[in-house]
Amino acid sequence: MKAKLPILLLSAVCFAASASAASPWSVRVAATYLQTTDGTSNKAVPVAIEDKLIPEFDISYAFNAHWSADLVLTIPQQHDVKSAGTPLGSFKHLPPTLLAKYTFGTFGGFTPYLGAGVNFTLIFDDNLAAGATKLNLDTYSIGPAAQVGFDYKLNERWALNVDVKRAMLRTDVKTAGGVKLTEARLDPWLYSVGLRYQF
Repeated sequence: MKAKLPILLLSAVCFAASASAASPWSVRVAATYLQTTDGTSNKAVPVAIEDKLIPEFDISYAFNAHWSADLVLTIPQQHDVKSAGTPLGSFKHLPPTLLAKYTFGTFGGFTPYLGAGVNFTLIFDDNLAAGATKLNLDTYSIGPAAQVGFDYKLNERWALNVDVKRAMLRTDVKTAGGVKLTEARLDPWLYSVGLRYQF
């Protein structure tokens, strides 16, 4: 029994160490300002989309000290649309984004990172018209996305997060008969401030 005691103690220490190790999972809740660039392929048909403040919820999984994956989520958002100052109506969208993130390390509490990935935006409930002409949008948009930001450690679990993302979001604007009027090139910037919790 005495011979087994050091082995039992070592096993207990290893178990305690593994139990107290930080989980690879973290979540972030943030306030995000979404600002569209409002470009179009047909300059004769300008399109302006409402900028707005939206909630953001991220789930992150760290593969090692430098690489992790971020799933960026929000709730469906409704945006008003104008053309040359004239209201056209509104549409809704849901833009989940998956990013691979590289973390450089921690410098005095700051942990900067860069990320790149893909944005998949669902577009629905489009209620748009130019006068008596009903307008339709694509049902989805797929494009690249990128991010840059940092965490500032507040304690062992919590960190302040500041983040900027850019995503490609584009949709054709068509008449009800299928005639393409322009491609709306929204390509939003997303400026976020939030809190990250490390499990």
